[in-house]
Amino acid sequence: MKRLADPMTPLAQRIRGLEMPWNRVLSSTTGPAGAATALGPWHPQEFSAECVETIPEAGDMMVFVFRRMDGAPLAFRSGQYINIDFPVHGPGAEPVSRSYSISSAPTEPWTFSITIKRDPKGLVSRWAHESLRVGAVLEMLGPVGAFHLADYDRRARYLLLAAGAGITPLMSMVRTIHSLPGQADVVLLYHGSAPDRFAFAEELEFLQKADFRIEVIYTLGDRARGEESGSAASTWVGKTGRLSTALLEEVVPDANGRQVFACGPEGYLNTATECLRELGVDDTSIFMEFFSGDRATRAEYAEEVAIAGEIAEEIASASEEYYEAQPAALEMYEPEYTVDGPVEATASPIEAVDALAEVPVEPDVEVVVAGIEPETDTGPDSTVETAPAPASATDDEASGDEVTFVDPSTFATVGEGEHLMSFVRTGLNVRVDSEEFVLDAARRAGVKIGANCQEGMCGSCKVVKLDGEVDMNHQGGIRAREIDAGKFLPCCSTATSDLVIDA
Repeated sequence: MKRLADPMTPLAQRIRGLEMPWNRVLSSTTGPAGAATALGPWHPQEFSAECVETIPEAGDMMVFVFRRMDGAPLAFRSGQYINIDFPVHGPGAEPVSRSYSISSAPTEPWTFSITIKRDPKGLVSRWAHESLRVGAVLEMLGPVGAFHLADYDRRARYLLLAAGAGITPLMSMVRTIHSLPGQADVVLLYHGSAPDRFAFAEELEFLQKADFRIEVIYTLGDRARGEESGSAASTWVGKTGRLSTALLEEVVPDANGRQVFACGPEGYLNTATECLRELGVDDTSIFMEFFSGDRATRAEYAEEVAIAGEIAEEIASASEEYYEAQPAALEMYEPEYTVDGPVEATASPIEAVDALAEVPVEPDVEVVVAGIEPETDTGPDSTVETAPAPASATDDEASGDEVTFVDPSTFATVGEGEHLMSFVRTGLNVRVDSEEFVLDAARRAGVKIGANCQEGMCGSCKVVKLDGEVDMNHQGGIRAREIDAGKFLPCCSTATSDLVIDA
């Protein structure tokens, strides 16, 4: 996009922030239009889908495009995955289940795609490449997973880290961002083993040329450095070397200030975690999807799929009520009506900005909380610190950092209940009963916490707990690593003690 010098030419604009199409439905308190309801990622479902296209990709990968047999769109969030039953032993034998990230964008939901890398020793991947063809029908469960873009992000500044087949969920994110009109700033750092093994390279080249919000940086691993003269690797002019702090500082010096989504082998992600911490990126801004891992990691994903299956079964058991609530084919685009006319879905207010304006950086405000022991800090890189007295805040202010010292004992207190919740950024104490969800009490008191599904599935209400304990009954909307970093979902959590919350 070029800025024209003629002052009479209208200024190109776009809306501030990045908002998913269904966010207005999920945030609405009234009945939305039927089509928007159908496209909203409400719950995982069990469904059949037929393969309608296969597309070879670089790096021994194959794209398989599907559409649901019931004709419905697949509603999901970019970054999520589906669990698929593959009849590798024949139609009459027990299928083999595997989970694959969706690589297409949810903004084009009538077909969806997965991308499978062929493993010569792999049971399912080898079968898929050799036997899965157009017309095949597979049983699926999804969408599943808490690794996805937010439904609304006012400051959509992202760093995407991909290694090998780890590009697949990040490809969904890049495609989604490109399809939406909002303001965003995306850097994709893509590691590959050889110049001709970067999947989706042609599309990514087009996207970064067509969309100034997207930048793609390719880098070869250490193995490529030893290639013989005349090979593709020997003529490579891009970056080389493994993921490192120095590489990140070079290609994305403002990494601290971005949300990081990373996907790849376990070793790659462990290295990414160390490098990002060295750069000062807070653990709560790092989201990872493991394509391999230890027993604990595999168990965590198995639990996610099991929870999704239970939810899908609950929906199926009440199928009559559920499907009556879905829009009929001929009424899909018919909105709900009241005496005042069609019902409009509502969400975050629209703010127009210059289409070429930079995405604003979130101010790095360090909140120092009095009365909490230092060992309850959320992590070595948390932007919320604890201190027994205001003196430490004064020292930090002298060094030029933006610091706010808060003492929850000085906050106004509202509500009734046995536990006290201190919201340090809002500056308010809210009392809550042990049986009431944290989100309900917070919203009633005027504390702003975004939330969509309110069932512990979407993860949109995720906040950091600085002190205290909660009883959380989530439905897959948060990962164990995020819980370890101090996050929790207030929509499905009740207080079991007094709480201090970064909200």
